[in-house]
Amino acid sequence: MLLQEYRPFNVDKQLVEASIKNNKSLVVTGVLQRAEAKNQNGRVYPREILEREVKAYMEGPIKENRAMGELDHPESSVINLQNVSHNIKRCWWEGDDVMGDVEVLPTPAGNILKALFASGITVGISSRGMGSVSENLAEGTVEVQDDFELLCWDFVSTPSTHGAFMTPKGRALQEGKVIVPEFKYTNVNNIIRDIICDNTGTCQC
Repeated sequence: MLLQEYRPFNVDKQLVEASIKNNKSLVVTGVLQRAEAKNQNGRVYPREILEREVKAYMEGPIKENRAMGELDHPESSVINLQNVSHNIKRCWWEGDDVMGDVEVLPTPAGNILKALFASGITVGISSRGMGSVSENLAEGTVEVQDDFELLCWDFVSTPSTHGAFMTPKGRALQEGKVIVPEFKYTNVNNIIRDIICDNTGTCQC
């Protein structure tokens, strides 16, 4: 299952405008994700699992300067280079929070993201990963299981987790809501269409 989690980001509008005016790179700092906390999807990421994945992310994509993310979540585990807006330069732990320095790139999507920041729009940082979950009815939560694999963090608009606000580098310091039934419904529709449509490619539905 594709798992997506969101945290809102706040960025200093004046510093963003200065970055645009002076044609300088913009680096924002904030909470990327939180362990052991229930988000608006009712999902909880165990600390041990998140620690493992963050460590692998630091030793892989971040170290190799390819920790890219997109503007908006795709319904895919593949990072589309045409929609890349940012690159995570560094991340670390503060308590149960995964913190990060995120560079907004001078790509079309990155320029849109920077313009949203400059307009005072609140967007969120949202993790994207693959894995399974287990429901805890007594606590009303869904716990991410050991097969979870962190793919990236994207900037999105739909909230699911509380309290991640980004600020430009040097200042004090996504998860996106995933609606699994809609994702599954799309797959079912595709299967039904393939069955109904004939081999010539002409759809009879």
